[in-house]
Amino acid sequence: MPFLHGFRRIIYEYQPLVDAVMCVVGLDEGLGDQEERIINPEEDSSVCTALVELLERESQSEVFDEGISYALFKVAERGLVYAAEILLRYGADLNFEDPVSYYNPLHIAVLRNKPNIVRLLVGHGADIEKRDRIHESSPLDLASEESERLPCLLTLLDLGANVNARDKHGKTPLLHALASSDGLTVHNTENIELLLQRGADVNAATLDGETVESSLVFLVKEALDANTEDAAEIGTFCLKTTQLLLAHGVDPSCCLNEDGEPSLTQTSLEHFDLLFPLAVLLIQSGASLVCSYHGSSCWSGYSLLFQRLHTALQHCSDQSHTSELLEQAEALLDLARVNIPTLHLPSSLEPPVHVQDTHPNALALLDLHSRVVAHETSPPALRCLSRAFIRSHLQPWPLEDRVKALPLPDRLKDFLLPERTYTPRPGWDCFKPQHSQH
Repeated sequence: MPFLHGFRRIIYEYQPLVDAVMCVVGLDEGLGDQEERIINPEEDSSVCTALVELLERESQSEVFDEGISYALFKVAERGLVYAAEILLRYGADLNFEDPVSYYNPLHIAVLRNKPNIVRLLVGHGADIEKRDRIHESSPLDLASEESERLPCLLTLLDLGANVNARDKHGKTPLLHALASSDGLTVHNTENIELLLQRGADVNAATLDGETVESSLVFLVKEALDANTEDAAEIGTFCLKTTQLLLAHGVDPSCCLNEDGEPSLTQTSLEHFDLLFPLAVLLIQSGASLVCSYHGSSCWSGYSLLFQRLHTALQHCSDQSHTSELLEQAEALLDLARVNIPTLHLPSSLEPPVHVQDTHPNALALLDLHSRVVAHETSPPALRCLSRAFIRSHLQPWPLEDRVKALPLPDRLKDFLLPERTYTPRPGWDCFKPQHSQH
């Protein structure tokens, strides 16, 4: 077994040399982190001299090359640039693999967030795209997976790492960043933003069809099954990430796969009362209210909204919550008309409830439906058509900076950006789980 063989070699062959190196640089492998004595070479240059003397004495050893290469791995893990420079000068192997983890010095420097070591190793010829033998992760993949590794992520990108390189599953660094984010303990928003700024492909997909949008939909559904606090926390991450992806051209209304797995827009409208801020964000950004791949034959935002409203009202006995649900639905319809003055209601549109329906909120639902239909039978105002036309040509969202640059009076700019005056009611700005329904 390679694991056991590698472990035996460390113990019986070159571990003594590694221990000697670590002792000289002030690190005792047998001590805990709190007891390590890390010496700053600027304060005591004798450390460098002592390390050179040790390497000179041991240079004829049969395990010298392996010993100093493993020592390089160890000092890279601790971020000791001066020691790594000396070991490299004596021939330490940049591509040495830890016999246990199979990571090389560059991998471990990224995992421990040591950007100076990353810069040193790459500067000495380390393969910046090198993948480990177990997971086939590149240094950039590893850097993208934790927000604490942002300095290494930035360093690797500055040094030329391929932002769209794929692992054996077809996963790019951006997909690694999304997949490792749970919205609770791991928030990779800054990593995601940096990758997008450096040209990450928002439409990349793994061999199994995983995309940035499918990762977001997964987290959104996790919020629905969470407790109230966790749902709000996950929602905050999802909203920030959605804003970033929209700004880089992602289409939130396209089915996730050929089987019609719900898109982000579809998911938000299917549970608009629980995912209200996400529905607002998507609609304000001009997301299509029908499937952008299959059209209205796949799903209609109008139908989804009324279906959800019908279901929610059936189980609602609180009059104030009833009013809130109706108000939220109407607010979404009004926001949608900013980008789509005519909502293009389904041709076979039927009332959301039957006249003889006995549930207490049926009449309120029919009244809203009737007002929407009446609104759609009237031609939209020219100013609304002009606003929608201009906004469509200023995409992708956000539009504020582009609108500000237009040679128009301020009052017209304000008209083009009604979202600037939209203020949600208290409690409308966070995700809510399923169990929170009244």
